[in-house]
Amino acid sequence: MKSAVLFVLLAFLTPTFSYAQVNTLNQYKLGAGDLVRISVYGQDDLTLETLIPDVGVVNYPYLGEIALLGMTISDLESYIYNGLKPDYLVEPSVSVSIVEYRPFFINGEVEKPGGYAFQPGLTIDKAAALAGGYTERASKTKIFIVRDINGEQVTISADRSIAILPGDIISIEQSFF
Repeated sequence: MKSAVLFVLLAFLTPTFSYAQVNTLNQYKLGAGDLVRISVYGQDDLTLETLIPDVGVVNYPYLGEIALLGMTISDLESYIYNGLKPDYLVEPSVSVSIVEYRPFFINGEVEKPGGYAFQPGLTIDKAAALAGGYTERASKTKIFIVRDINGEQVTISADRSIAILPGDIISIEQSFF
């Protein structure tokens, strides 16, 4: 009976968690280490795949330097569209995608601390699994994430099911019992 109730609860809650992460990724702000692809339909010379450098600025044909740090994909598409439309193309069809997100980092009580490639849908438990699993002394409740929120590094106390984002630094503390 308990497992049936748990199954029903999970069935209703899982789409909410998935939607929350998808919504968060739609608002995802580009940062150093992201690999982005910019393309304009029918204009091969305007296709660019670039790793965003630490300074966050890339050089784009006709538009010059573009500061990408803090922009969303939608912001960048609009910026390029508006930059190309008046002088270069009648109705440019601009597409921006993230080829590879910047890594996240996990340290503390995991078997293999370090940086790992971000994948949408990652939770702290899944990130710990990528890092070889929790150690015997790992606390399942003392977990912290350092996350960039609007340009500020904020430390968040987290539970194991929270979704992580590219660039997050996860710390798994030691348990004394």
